[in-house]
Amino acid sequence: MSLRNWVARVVLVAGMAATFLLFPATGISAGAQPSDIDAWAAKIKRLAPGKPTVPLTTARPHKALVFSLATGYQHTVIPFVDRMLEIVGQKAGVFQTTVTRDIEDLEAAKLAQYDLLILNNNCSVGPRRNLFLDVLESAARYKNMSGADRQAKSDALENAILAFVRGGHGLVVIHGAPTLLNNSPKFTAMVGGAFDYHPPNQMVTVRVVEPSHPLLEAFHGKDSFVHRDEPYCFKGTYDKLDFRPLLVFDASTVKDKRGKFSKQPRYSAWIKPYGKGRVFYCSPSHFAMSYENPTLLRFVLDGIQYAAGDLKCDDSTP
Repeated sequence: MSLRNWVARVVLVAGMAATFLLFPATGISAGAQPSDIDAWAAKIKRLAPGKPTVPLTTARPHKALVFSLATGYQHTVIPFVDRMLEIVGQKAGVFQTTVTRDIEDLEAAKLAQYDLLILNNNCSVGPRRNLFLDVLESAARYKNMSGADRQAKSDALENAILAFVRGGHGLVVIHGAPTLLNNSPKFTAMVGGAFDYHPPNQMVTVRVVEPSHPLLEAFHGKDSFVHRDEPYCFKGTYDKLDFRPLLVFDASTVKDKRGKFSKQPRYSAWIKPYGKGRVFYCSPSHFAMSYENPTLLRFVLDGIQYAAGDLKCDDSTP
């Protein structure tokens, strides 16, 4: 670590009691990720939990379908999240991942093969914000479909996801994934909110909402952490706060030219029941480097175990 970065870390830590860093306060540019994904994955494998936090409710590891297609903004963290999920699930023996970028794999019959659906940064094209229609209108395989048929297929795929979760399965939504169907009231009600905007990526302080909550035990009583991220603002059904918040941005640390960020709590992780199923939203992170910490890796694993039905906890609205 350079002297400049060492001093930056010391100053930041000294000024923030009970706060820990997920990675040094370096000048990471927008979209920057590690250059060697294999070397990064080897680091994650060393840091990831070696066992589940709670026993599995099944005799075998859960089967997780990771949907990692984006038609709009392409988060460069997507392949890193794919690898992180594969490593965390395999090392702890909790779940096995199948990664797909094919919307056909979200049909009801195919989803039925899985216990969990993980949505990885599925940003769609604005302002319509419907990833299914983006694909149905652009992919050659659907060129002969009528507009009505495309809409019907999009609706069927959305309903398949809703029914999958409502029927008792788990949904994990990572960072930008709410924009998959951002303008759908049903989808955003299940997820907990629709994406509005975000201030520029920056160093932010994220606070633990309920240190004693089982899903926050990974933080070992610490009340906050600092890392670089995109601090998201949500709208729509988010305004009802119909979920159990886990992590919240400290608005005083966020630079926002719109001046809107501090108008209400800006949560970056939450859980909620949906029918017989469970939803875990986890915003951290826009950058792969945030995952280079066993605390966040354990938090992700615990959230997935909640979604899978292993980790029982209070998920009611406070």
